[in-house]
Amino acid sequence: MSRPPHPVLQASASARILVAGQAPGNLADVTGIPFNDPSGTRLRDWMGVTDEEFYDRSRVAIVPMGFCFPGYDSRGADRPPMVRCAETWRAGLLDRLPAISVTILVGAIAQKWHLGPRAGKTLTETVSKWQDYASDRTFTVPHPSWRNTAWLKRNPWFEADVLPELRLAVRAAL
Repeated sequence: MSRPPHPVLQASASARILVAGQAPGNLADVTGIPFNDPSGTRLRDWMGVTDEEFYDRSRVAIVPMGFCFPGYDSRGADRPPMVRCAETWRAGLLDRLPAISVTILVGAIAQKWHLGPRAGKTLTETVSKWQDYASDRTFTVPHPSWRNTAWLKRNPWFEADVLPELRLAVRAAL
């Protein structure tokens, strides 16, 4: 069953933090609230913010690569976002966010779009090069989905090294 387009994002010209994700999930689509699911709980923990801080559009912009839920593939996983959405809307919207001082790139699709040739060949390679982007106040993180729990266990340096720096940058931007 196909759904009508239902863009789910939050943005304000005063926002200082940009969360660039992949696309809204099913629950975000249903509720109209981005990251309104367990992955959002994990992301807020990674950032060291409260729900109130995270959902304050004057402080945090949440702009996925695809603004609408893309549906499920045959395995039950979310499909990737429609490329056309980013091609049509993303640059213009980001131009309207002049106060962004910290960018959090959630997942490989957002990382490749924002970093271009600076992105690694894999998500792990890109996230492991996080210090290369931190000078731009840009942080690369895996998707906070439960599906990546094994990745987090295989890469303990992410929680030990990246998250403290991410939390410091987020707190300074707030």
